[in-house]
This record gives sequence, C-alpha cells and structure tokens, in this order.
Amino acid sequence: MTFFILKNMARVLAMKGNKKLLNAWAFYDWANSVYSLVISSAIFPIFYGALFRVAEIEKVTLFGGEIARAPLISYVTSLAFVFIAIITPLVSGIADYLGNKKIFLKFFCYLGALSCIGLYWFSLENIYFGLVCYFFGLVGFWVSFAINNSYLPDIAFPEQQDRVSAKGFSLGYVGSVILLLFNLAMVMQPAIFGISDSGGEVAEIKAMKYSFITVGIWWIVFSQYTFTILPKGYKKEGERTNIVLNGFRELKSVWRQLGTEIRLKRYLGAFFIYSMAVQTIMLIATYFGEEEINWGSDSERTTGLIISILLIQVVAIFGATATAYASKILGNIKTLIFINIFWILLCVYAYFLQTPTDFYIAAGLVGVVMGGIQALSRSTYSKF
Repeated sequence: MTFFILKNMARVLAMKGNKKLLNAWAFYDWANSVYSLVISSAIFPIFYGALFRVAEIEKVTLFGGEIARAPLISYVTSLAFVFIAIITPLVSGIADYLGNKKIFLKFFCYLGALSCIGLYWFSLENIYFGLVCYFFGLVGFWVSFAINNSYLPDIAFPEQQDRVSAKGFSLGYVGSVILLLFNLAMVMQPAIFGISDSGGEVAEIKAMKYSFITVGIWWIVFSQYTFTILPKGYKKEGERTNIVLNGFRELKSVWRQLGTEIRLKRYLGAFFIYSMAVQTIMLIATYFGEEEINWGSDSERTTGLIISILLIQVVAIFGATATAYASKILGNIKTLIFINIFWILLCVYAYFLQTPTDFYIAAGLVGVVMGGIQALSRSTYSKF
C-alpha cells in the first residue's frame, strides 16, 4: 500500500510546474467565471429587477409576510454565504482525509451549473424554487472555487503561483465576457435568435432566462478539461472509515498546525476582513446601480449597467496582470496593503455616486482592484 501511495505522490510531484497541468488548473476559471459575471453581476440582477417592474410590484409574500425585492435577494445571498462558510471547511477536511479533492470539485461544479439552469424557471409564481436555485448556484460556485484554489500549491512552485493565479483570473474575465456578449445580443435583439413574446412573457425576459441555461452548459462543458488533467489528490495510507468524523479530525489537525504559523494566522484574519469588503461591493454593485443611479429610462438603465459590467471585466484583466508584476517588485503583502488602501478610498467615493458618469468611473476603478486583489490573495495564501 505504501509503495502505491508513494508512486502516486511521485507522479503528481513530477507533474508539478508542468505547463499542461497549470493551464488545466487555470482553465477552470474560464469555465466557472461565467457564473460570477452573468448570474451574480450582470443578467440576473437586471432580470430580477425587471421581473418585479413588469409585474408592477415591489414586494413579494414569503413565509406569510411581505418583503421588498432588494432585501429579499440580499438575505438569500447572506444565508448562502453563511452556509458556504460552514460547509467549506468540512468538505475540505473530508476531501483531505479521502485524498480525493476532485470528486468534491466535480460535485459542487455540477450543483452550481444545474442550479443556474434551474433559474430558467425563476418567476414570482415559483419564487421558492427560484430562490433555492439561486442559493445553490452560489454554494456550487464558491465551494468549487475554494476547492480548485486549494490545488494551487500542489500544482505550481512558489515562483509560478502569482503568474498562474493571475492567468486563471484573466482567462475567467475573457471567457465570461465572451458568453456575456452572446447573452446580451440575445437580450437586446431577441428576434434575431427567434425569441418572441409568448405566454404573457416579453422576449427580453425570456432571453435572459435562456442565458441562465447557457451559463450552466458552459460551466459543465469547459470544466471537463480541468477534470481530465487535475490529479485526485494525495491519498493517505489505511482504510477510509467514519468519513465525516475523520474529516473533522483532519480539520483539527490543520488547526493545530496553524497555531505555530503566526504570519499565516495574521494573513487569514486580514483576508477575512478585506475579503468581506470586496465581496460585498461586488455582490451588491449591480443592484445598487439598478436602483440608485439616475439613468433616465429603463433602456438607458439596462445599457448603462451592461457597459459598466463589461468595463469592470476588461479592466480586471489589466488589474490581475499588473498586480502580479507589482508583487515581484514590492512583494505580495506590501502590494495587498496598497490595494486595500486604494479600495477604502474607492468605497468612500462610491458613497457619493449619483450620475451614470460617476458609476462608470467607479466601475473602472473597481475592475482594477477586483482583478488584482483576487488573483494576489489566492497566490499569497498558496505561498504560505
């Protein structure tokens, strides 16, 4: 048994730093980033707002009470992140104990992708089902994203990690923009795609629902390359019994090791704080822009939000690459400190946004920070 374990580890280590392996890992960002753009940032927030405006209501009855549309989606999002925070450490512990991270990566990938497809049936009449799909779409995306990130120290050497992490995010931004442009073409010119008003549903909203299906299919199809190349993980010697209990024990072992890593503990504490700040803005920015900015007409609102979202994605490619370069000169921690100071100033500026021009400027600056801080945070943790 020990011979086969060592043989497997030697095979994986021999692949470490291999260009094909690094590309396969980075390509998962191409597969799953369409969720964060099309669902979280672009089409779904516009669809969600339009659904209520077409019905000419601002509140929905849920669990016997009435709740406004904006707080409703915010509460579901918050609940999903609480669930993610609880389940991710447990999943990682079990995956480490079993020595098979890939099976969990696949499970949460498919959970998220199928939930995106399920959003096609999101309606005010099926509000419970729609919110469940939205909930598990978030869970699938973030847990699979965390598992994929955990591969980075296994597949890349420290000197490769900043560049490979930035490459992954850059691929994600490019891939998601390609699909978003296709989906926006469907939404803005539905007749070209044979989509028309039917059953009391306007063509634009129907096109948005089709875009949710394309996200799920894209995510499943393009993730197959990553699944084919990535190793399962490191399997330990012995029988695998009491999987959940031993998953907790694996976590406890990691926690004990963390006690001696003072710099890592400080970094994780800092990451917890600044990541909350970054993710909050990223998740509510489109809802904020949809409701608070003086766009004028509904068509101007949709066009303005689309331009802002595309601007963020394009600029983020530059941000991820530039930050990887800056980290070589200043080091990871100093670069992260600089980015966080810039983010604080940007949040202060965002408080005073009123006009579309203000929103466009903020979107460009958000793109620079978003691309840089995500890529560098991932590679910094990997180095620790």
